Amino acid sequence: MVKKGIFGQYFKSKRKAKGLTLRQFCSKYGFDPGNISRLERGIFPPPQDRNKLEEFAACLEIEKGGTDWYTFFDLAAIESGKIPVELMEDEKVLDKLPLLFRTLRGEKVPED
Repeated sequence: MVKKGIFGQYFKSKRKAKGLTLRQFCSKYGFDPGNISRLERGIFPPPQDRNKLEEFAACLEIEKGGTDWYTFFDLAAIESGKIPVELMEDEKVLDKLPLLFRTLRGEKVPED
């Protein structure tokens, strides 16, 4: 079971780090306070649209390509039960995913 609300908690921590209340943030960037509140509380899932995630990241002043950027997008993917897009586009990573899954399950990994 995927832990609900991890993305929203992270979103909220980034908003608060900017020193903005929910209403200030929404007013400044044109978002609906009810929807952002539901997102932060885990009632709404993270957006699936990459453009919307990038818009949120920009509003939260998350530096593209930085650690916080990857955390933001990874949490959105994890909460949605998906593997991050950039990993799915990398053939080397795709080849290693079955091994990673076996290792995470504690299964014996073949020698080859």
